[in-house]
This record gives sequence, C-alpha cells and structure tokens, in this order.
Amino acid sequence: MSSDEQPEPSGTSVPYARYVALGDSQTEGLGDGGDVTGLRGWADRLAEHLVAANPRLEYANLAVRGRLAGQVRAEQLAPALAMRPDLVTVVAGVNDLMRPKFDVVEVVGHLEAMFAAFAATGARVVTVTFPDMGQVVPLARPLRPRVYALNAGIRAAAARHGVAVVETADHAFAVDPRVWTTDRLHLSPLGHERFAAAAHAALRPGADDAWTHALPPQPALAGWRAANAELRWATAHLGPWLGRRLRGRSSGDGRTAKRPQLVAVGAVGLPVRPPVRPPESPAVRPGPPAGEAT
Repeated sequence: MSSDEQPEPSGTSVPYARYVALGDSQTEGLGDGGDVTGLRGWADRLAEHLVAANPRLEYANLAVRGRLAGQVRAEQLAPALAMRPDLVTVVAGVNDLMRPKFDVVEVVGHLEAMFAAFAATGARVVTVTFPDMGQVVPLARPLRPRVYALNAGIRAAAARHGVAVVETADHAFAVDPRVWTTDRLHLSPLGHERFAAAAHAALRPGADDAWTHALPPQPALAGWRAANAELRWATAHLGPWLGRRLRGRSSGDGRTAKRPQLVAVGAVGLPVRPPVRPPESPAVRPGPPAGEAT
C-alpha cells in the first residue's frame, strides 16, 4: 500500500461490479414473494446491500428450485463463468442430502469444482453451511450425520480455494421456526433477510454480528397441539413432497432462471418490501427442515 492509500474502513463493502448467484430454491427466493408479485430472496437482498458500494452493480441469478449440486454445476457454472463475475455465491447440497442415495463425497466434489473454477478467475466466492434440521423437526433427525458431513466437506473445500463460508450452522436463529415458511422447507422473508445480512457481513471484514442474534423467545407448542401441528404439516407439505419423489418429479421441472443475464440492479427494480419484523404469535410452531423445497 502506498503512502497515499488508506486502508478500507472496517465493515465497509467492496464495490463489486458483477454478482452472479448459483443454487436452488433458497437462492431463487422461494418463500419471499411469489410468482405473481415476483420472488425476492436473500440473493436479491444481498444485491441491494451491494448497490450502496456500487450503484452500477450488475446482478444475475441462475438458481432454479429443485436442483441437485451436480445439476447446479452442469447447468449454471458455464453461463456464470461467461459473465466474468467478480462476486459469486454458490449454495447447493440440501436437495442431495434428502435423497436416499446421498453421497457426500460426490456432492462436495461438485461444490468444490465450482469453487475452484470461480477462484481461478479471481472472483470472490461465498458459500454457506446448513443448520441441523434435527433440532427443529423430529422426522429429520436421521439426516443429522449427513448435515454434519456435508458442512465439514464444505468447510474443507472452501478453505482450499479461499472461499468465504457463512456459518449459519453455528447460530440459534437458523433453527427458529420464524425464519422458515409454513412448509418448513423454504426461508421466510425474515429468513431471507437474515441470510442476506449474513452473506453481506462475510464480505466485510469487521462487520457487526447483528445477523447472528437470536430472535426474542416465544413459547413453543406442546402436547396435543404440537402433535396436531405436525399432522397438519405432514398432510399439507410432506405428503405432496413424497409424492413428487415417488413419481420422479421435481418442483423445478420446466423452470428456468428468473434473472439469467447480468442487469444493473437499479435499472430493473427488484421487488422491494420493507424490513421484516419477527411475527408475533402466542406460540411457535415446530420448525423446518431446509429441504427440496428447493
């Protein structure tokens, strides 16, 4: 650094020029808006944060719901590289760990191939670890070893390529039912907001840790109320999900990326909503797995 240069203030954003998001339904934005009003989601929200540092930021979102890690690599990596991004987010793998024949080595291999490809171009790469679904959904407890193994593989692969890791797995808010929609598969608007803040903090050395803070406590459902809530959830959401699996169908069949080309964020106008407040209710429903909601 020359004598005329000043270090970047702690917690400030680097002025990225081209941001590309890869992934599945969480990155597409399910749970935050809809097909009529438009999906927003954590990646759109991150782009909105980044515009403060560069009003001319261009942003593309290639994520498609239901995609496995190998599909993200096969379908989204080449188009993303062609855009020459200087910032990339890669979030995938949850859909894989919910499949019967989950292979953590294979899944991490797909993620690492994407990390390596983007790192080789000099782009800043951000990824994420996943929360323990077994803490909030009893039926998901058998998946705990898979989640732990996937997170360990992500951390190791990220370290080999200088990828920033957002450690949502370490914080209680990530398993709070209020950060998930009623299907327990997708982030709620509040969840997307928290996740965007987490990713933004990962890009700013010295940023505050407000995104890690637990939500205000609420009493949980118990006894027959909890059992009834589980039954309603299984009927409304788990049953249809299993039906798609048995038919070999995916929620992403026939879907394409919502934002397949780099476009200036300010030129298009992403769906804008006010900051999200935690919902108020007399009791907290049982929480969600982050699954192939995606």
